[in-house]
Amino acid sequence: MRSFILAFLFVVFAVPGASAKEYGNHDLTRLLKESETSSGKKHSFNAAYLDKILNDLSAHARNYPPRFDTPQDQQRAAKDVKILSGMLDTLISVPTPNLELLVRAGFLNSIGHNLDIPGAAEKANSIFLRLLALSPSDPRGNYMYGNFLSGTGKAKEALPYLEKALAAGVVDAGFSIGLAYVFLGEKDRAIKSLEDYKRRKPDDENVDKIIDAIRHGRFEIKNTAPVEQP
Repeated sequence: MRSFILAFLFVVFAVPGASAKEYGNHDLTRLLKESETSSGKKHSFNAAYLDKILNDLSAHARNYPPRFDTPQDQQRAAKDVKILSGMLDTLISVPTPNLELLVRAGFLNSIGHNLDIPGAAEKANSIFLRLLALSPSDPRGNYMYGNFLSGTGKAKEALPYLEKALAAGVVDAGFSIGLAYVFLGEKDRAIKSLEDYKRRKPDDENVDKIIDAIRHGRFEIKNTAPVEQP
């Protein structure tokens, strides 16, 4: 099941007729760096370039539905996600994986889920659980996993992770908590959470509109995506 809440927000607050910025052409071979050392060739992973690609993917497909300038851009992004996922699988398939890579792999596969890549949701869930087993208090891991759970229709299960992230200083988790309560039909708690978020982040222009819409019954959650079969 997709994210009802975030899909609705795009419908309400997106600029009519606006299109997403063109998805970039990324050279995935740049992710593997080779250098000469006294003992021979050394291979390393270009995390900075990975983050550049993830930022581009996030701008288009962090939430459902994804927003791309053309269908071709979306197809290219999906292809990149599949290749990147395979690369990261190799790097994290070790007894003690790098936590930074686990964070990125979980996020990448949550994007893959929004791009309708088969198996991406299951892989994201597994990676996030592995990350949090190794580092239960990881702020980003809790925040990303909470958002992922909300995005798959599991708002109740998402709340403990989002609350842990908020307690660890992830301010944006407060916004996600508010939306989770909307999904659960708890209007008062949703408004309180969003007002708390607004106090922490007063420059967010959309939150006042959302609070007003909830308060006056104009906030309707719409499902714009297919439900996944078990």
